[in-house]
Amino acid sequence: MKIRVIIPVLFVCVQIAAHAQCHIDSKAFEPGEVITYSAYYNWGFIWLHAGAVEFNVTSKKYEGRDVYHLYAYGTSFKSYDWIFKIREKYQSYIDPETQMPLWYERDVTEGSYTAFEDYKFDYRNNQIQTYVQKRKNPGVNGTLPLTPCLFDVMSAVYYFRSVDFNKYQAGNKIPVNMILDSQPYHLYIRYLGKEEVKTRDKVKYKCIKFAIQLVEGTIFKGNEDAIIWVTDDENRIPVIVEAQILVGSVKAILNEAKGLKHSN
Repeated sequence: MKIRVIIPVLFVCVQIAAHAQCHIDSKAFEPGEVITYSAYYNWGFIWLHAGAVEFNVTSKKYEGRDVYHLYAYGTSFKSYDWIFKIREKYQSYIDPETQMPLWYERDVTEGSYTAFEDYKFDYRNNQIQTYVQKRKNPGVNGTLPLTPCLFDVMSAVYYFRSVDFNKYQAGNKIPVNMILDSQPYHLYIRYLGKEEVKTRDKVKYKCIKFAIQLVEGTIFKGNEDAIIWVTDDENRIPVIVEAQILVGSVKAILNEAKGLKHSN
């Protein structure tokens, strides 16, 4: 199940709005949180339970400072690898107070495609040190400007969990700056309001609903909305994610959430 699900769609003026949105008053998560999902693939009229996803948060040390370690792993089951093999690992170190990224790594296999990315965020010199290796090509080192409020994929996922959606009306767009495939983008999510959803085990959740636009690439078609429902409480747990892919559609449904910061 893919985690990076946004494409560049905003003009340069969004940078100013995104900077204003960067500060978060309180986090929706803390170390010890573990959230697991079942991943389903749509085969014609049939939804196949084809994979699993796990997100977790731990405390670690990075260059002598305390950080949060955000980690996510997604895999297709071996019995479905013949359709499209997925092995994906994403991880990020973030500052516990600001939620801004310090280091990010992506290591993925998507069918015959493989990629490895490593970013180090150097705030003192306002640059990102990058290393990217795709398919069987040699790895490439580089640097990029570090603009204010620039997230990687993982830190962006957790950032949006902490956004106060009560400040917005249905249809409003919330901007964010993100580095993706060694390129900074000015992006957004679109708030769609509130809705009650029910999972496959018949559990009902009151949720906040929003849409994200997909990155065209090895899995996603691009220019299609991914729809996400997160719990309408202080934890903002993603409950359901739906997206169109090149060979059908996928859905991730919440299995279990443990170690949550807020008791409801």
